[in-house]
Amino acid sequence: MVVQGLREYLDEMVDRYNRPDFIPDDPISVPHRFRKKQDIEISGFFAAILAWGQRKTIIKKSLELMEMMDNSPHEFLLGHTSADLKPFLTFKHRTFNDVDTLYFIDFLSRFYRENESLETAFTRGWTPEQDIMERLLVNFHAFFFEAPHAPSRTRKHIATPARKAACKRINMFLRWMVRVDDCGVDFGIWNLLSPSQLVCPCDLHVDRVARLLGLIHRKQTDWLTALELTQHLRAYDPKDPVKYDFALFGLGVVEKMGARPLR
Repeated sequence: MVVQGLREYLDEMVDRYNRPDFIPDDPISVPHRFRKKQDIEISGFFAAILAWGQRKTIIKKSLELMEMMDNSPHEFLLGHTSADLKPFLTFKHRTFNDVDTLYFIDFLSRFYRENESLETAFTRGWTPEQDIMERLLVNFHAFFFEAPHAPSRTRKHIATPARKAACKRINMFLRWMVRVDDCGVDFGIWNLLSPSQLVCPCDLHVDRVARLLGLIHRKQTDWLTALELTQHLRAYDPKDPVKYDFALFGLGVVEKMGARPLR
């Protein structure tokens, strides 16, 4: 259902936050330091996976990882030696530790030796139908951990709809890679996935504002909640519903919106 006046309000908020001055204080600033496609993918993937806690800390820890890779992550993944991995034994961000870091490096190294783009990993089983993301994320999780030496503890760092997770960080990463516009924030460097197929990242801030605006009605925050939010946003822009992530996040974090629900 389209609420009178809400589309205009959300579009105004998108215009306010989907602009280059949004970048420096957001984890998306990490991949914006790179120009090579694979470097953007790798740095963006790590920044998204580490994206919980304060944004300044997320950016700091992500850049620390990139420095350990000589700020050339793709080249590092393809050419590192065992000795080059020793510095990563001290890396830690909240519950993401050295075991997790080394397995991520292991997976990405194996993957990029055989593939040009991380998009291939996220589009296993792709079809052009709109509601495809649940299948793709379940497939990615299985692919990421199919190696027999994959640590069981690391599984918690890649969310999957199979566990009813909202998959906020993965959906945010996909927004970065897939959305195409001329605003300079999202990269739009992946071509198979369509922006219309994306699911809106649903963190605590987005969840709170979306409920205030009547865009979420489910009591819990899980995968079905993310789908509910996305379905409501498609009523305002069916081709690019996830652009409203800028509006909801901006209202929640920057403006700390405290209004009553708009009905």
